[in-house]
Amino acid sequence: MQGMGETGENCPFEFNFKPETFKAGDTVSYRVTGSLEGFPFVGTLLEVHDDHVIIAGDANDPTARYRGTREDRPVVDYAEI
Repeated sequence: MQGMGETGENCPFEFNFKPETFKAGDTVSYRVTGSLEGFPFVGTLLEVHDDHVIIAGDANDPTARYRGTREDRPVVDYAEI
């Protein structure tokens, strides 16, 4: 995500977009269904499973854990939020 913003600054995050290499601690860009669809979110992977991931959605709230799909930009169901 290079050249973002009005002054061309770079995104401060380095994302892992390769689900086959996901590991706990990776930063991912994830999506949420429903009324939040289309907005990008940033989270840290806590757990990686064969068919899903667990994302820490808020660094200031350790209880904010979301189950997402295991794909380049995981999808979290709005009901999880």
